Formats: sequence, structure tokens, C-alpha cells
Amino acid sequence: MRSSGDGTAAGGPYPLHNSAPDPGAEAVGYRGPTACAAAGITYRQLDYWARTGLVEPSVRPAYGSGTQRLYSFRDVVVLKIVKRFLDTGVALQNIRAAVQHLRARGFQDLDRMTLMSDGATVHECSSPDEVVSLLQGGQGVFGIAVGVVWRDVEAALSQLHGERIDTGETLIGNNPADELARRRRDRAV
Repeated sequence: MRSSGDGTAAGGPYPLHNSAPDPGAEAVGYRGPTACAAAGITYRQLDYWARTGLVEPSVRPAYGSGTQRLYSFRDVVVLKIVKRFLDTGVALQNIRAAVQHLRARGFQDLDRMTLMSDGATVHECSSPDEVVSLLQGGQGVFGIAVGVVWRDVEAALSQLHGERIDTGETLIGNNPADELARRRRDRAV
């Protein structure tokens, strides 16, 4: 299923991705702890995956001690996909191949894709007919509907803080339980 295309999450105060590029939209990146929270991974996993090239931050890599990586919305979606594959027992080597495939095709139409795996191989399916064909061949065992992961990440990031890429300004998420964020919003008005 396709997202709304306007670049915003439901209830979110800022654009999360660029499905339909809007020249006036702010470009937003997410620091490591935010990416970890949205993807459901540990910072140690994030750091290892970045250092080994599995999922590198596309907005800003770390340039040594004290610098912060900055991940795009699509990077966070891929992090969550990797986590789901690991949770189902797919070997990291096969996940690397799947991520390289996604990177080679430009991460386009992720929200319309289903990734199927038998634990040894990852297959991309972009239509229900392809999923059925794969299942009839006896190869597919489980699938990840990337559109669902996409929406999960949108919802998670709408509750967390982002950072404007051009100015470095912290953008406050829409988390009503976050007292500090509420105070900052109140002061800004």
C-alpha cells in the first residue's frame, strides 16, 4: 500500500520521507538513538551494521570521535527490515545480499514491496501474483510486507525527535507524554 505521498506521518509535525518531493519540505534526519528506537534495535547493532556497511547512514556518516551519524527515513525502514529478518532466523550474509539488492534498485517503491524468504534466500515480490507464485513453488516460508514496516516506522518517528539536515535544528516529535517536548513547544509559541 502506498503512503499518502505528502511526506508526513499522521499526526507528525515534520516530513519523514520524500515519496513525492516537495521543494518547500524540510529534509529530516535521525540520530542513532532515534533510529534505534524506531527500528527496535540496540545501538550496538546499529553501530556494527554501520561499520560493516550493512546499513550505512545516507544523510551523514560519523567522521570520528564526537560526530553523530544521521539516518534518513528510508535508512530506518531498512534497519527495521534487517531486524525482522534477523528475528526470523535469516543469516546475516543473506540479509546483506537483500540489502545490496535494495540499494542497487535505489530503494524505490519500498512501501509496495513484499520480501519473502525461506531462510536461505530473500525474494522481492511487488505484486500478489508474485507472492502466490513463490509460495506455489514451495520456496517462500515467511514474508515481510514492507508497507507495514514503512507505516510502523512512520508512526514511531512521529513520536520521536528528528533533525533538520540544513540547520541541525532539533524537531520535536508529537509525543504527548514527553514533558520536555511539551514545554519546548509551549515556549516556542
